[in-house]
Amino acid sequence: MIPHRQAKARDRHGPNAFVVAQVASIYCARWAARRGLATALDNLRGFGPPNARVRAANVRALAGRYGGQERREHSVPIIEKDPWRAQYFVGVACPEDVVIPTDDEEAYRLFPAHHWVYNKLLVCETQGLVHGPHGIVPRRFPVFSKPIYNLRGMGTGGRVIASAHEYERVQAPGHLWMPLLGGEHLSSDVAVVDGAPVWWRHTTGVALDDGMFDYWSLLAEPRAAVETYCGAWLSRHLRGYSGLVNLETIGGTIIECHLRFADQWVDLYGEGWLESLVALYVRGHWGFRDEARRPGYSVVLFGQHGVRYRIDANRVDELRRIRGVSSIQITFHQDRPLETHAMPPGGFRLAIVNCWDLAVGLLVRERLGMLFRSAASLDRGLETGSPEGA
Repeated sequence: MIPHRQAKARDRHGPNAFVVAQVASIYCARWAARRGLATALDNLRGFGPPNARVRAANVRALAGRYGGQERREHSVPIIEKDPWRAQYFVGVACPEDVVIPTDDEEAYRLFPAHHWVYNKLLVCETQGLVHGPHGIVPRRFPVFSKPIYNLRGMGTGGRVIASAHEYERVQAPGHLWMPLLGGEHLSSDVAVVDGAPVWWRHTTGVALDDGMFDYWSLLAEPRAAVETYCGAWLSRHLRGYSGLVNLETIGGTIIECHLRFADQWVDLYGEGWLESLVALYVRGHWGFRDEARRPGYSVVLFGQHGVRYRIDANRVDELRRIRGVSSIQITFHQDRPLETHAMPPGGFRLAIVNCWDLAVGLLVRERLGMLFRSAASLDRGLETGSPEGA
């Protein structure tokens, strides 16, 4: 995975400048020119004993797609705290006494016999990796440091420690160190029946600075070495668990394990996947055939931290109708304090475009970036009578 660097616009260019600069990547210009998509776009629309699955007796109805424009959706079987992803689960039949988590907090509560996987000391120990909590000095540097537990994710607190001197200066309670790994960085969703993997799907991301990703590529092909190694680890340590697991690996080594799936791109898994997901949690059976899998992409739009953004939902719906776009998520609550959102240090995530054609996704992201407006600038426009966003 090769980091892709883009220049950040300065504040003097206005609150929307970073959005436009971030989305106007070299990919857009190069691929649009090569394939003529700029014009076409306008015309297109373990540890612990095995146990039975834990079930909870409620199905939560969720808020609407856009923060600040709340509306009640039909009941869905998936516990989805992010309303912009509820669009994927509406209408999927599921017994009311079955709960399927999409976030780590809920998964940790639901599966007490297996939630040890969130302890990264144990993830290292079960793989024979050299590791230790802060306070134990590594014999060799560099190492990678991160929290032992981090249910909110987003890479918070992770860093490279290059030397013993730096280690003495930055060590912190509740953190561990482990080897600094190299190789392909994958996020893999795995369907598991009694600890045995029965389905895999791998995704790799193009990294930006400070915990951000430019886009994710949903791979159609398998990763045989990863599946062999991680499958053996799952079979040894997750016996008694049936459900989805998300594994994060670097060079085939597990660095994170989650008792849930990645809900960001489930619409790209194919027809029938959600029904198979429910059957797995209801009956412990996986029947998804996955004969028509194809590559997909999840393209991310970031803005500046500290800015309140607004966007016209009707304009977003127009972009959803473009050929090659599977879905668009507006990934924040417009009516909640900015600091309550879990975001990477480098930027505030505004939107995600899931698509079948990367060039289309990049161009749609550029269009979205032009539609976002700062709430402060809108308020100033109302006060002065100037055009919206001026």
